[in-house]
Amino acid sequence: MKKILVALFILCASLANAQAFKGKGDIKVQVGALLQSGASGISVSSDFGLGENFSIGLVGSYLLAVENDLVIYDFSSNTFDTDKPKFQDRVDIKARFNANIGNVIGLPKNMDVYPGLDLGLRNFGAHAGFRYFFTNGFGLFGETCFPIAIYDSNLNGFDQYNNQFTFTIGASFNLQ
Repeated sequence: MKKILVALFILCASLANAQAFKGKGDIKVQVGALLQSGASGISVSSDFGLGENFSIGLVGSYLLAVENDLVIYDFSSNTFDTDKPKFQDRVDIKARFNANIGNVIGLPKNMDVYPGLDLGLRNFGAHAGFRYFFTNGFGLFGETCFPIAIYDSNLNGFDQYNNQFTFTIGASFNLQ
């Protein structure tokens, strides 16, 4: 019984010291599962605190599973051919800006809400996320992303997968 009480005390103490966003100099890395219509993958992001309530970062994603292959009709041979997505069809990289507003809206220090903007290889978009830190170094996050302006309005083939609403959930690490 004493061991259980000591473990609970240590857990509560570590939760009290956890902080989701510390401001200037803060460094976060996140790894998560990317879920979207017709595909799923992995996402890795990093955020660097530049001020009390804002940060910049990078996010990279890679689609591991694509539901449908692309069916192409070859007019010269009058046959259908299937095409699998290549590496460049599966990868996307974006620069991002976050407004870390957890302390502005009065959340506890171990929680953060961060809406922001993305500028990527395929589109200009927005995101909104939530982080909850259990300890000073480890937490969970959830994030939604959606395109605002797509660079190529004639989306065909695999371009559609990197230009849609996505949801990411995973682990967040504090590196500071």
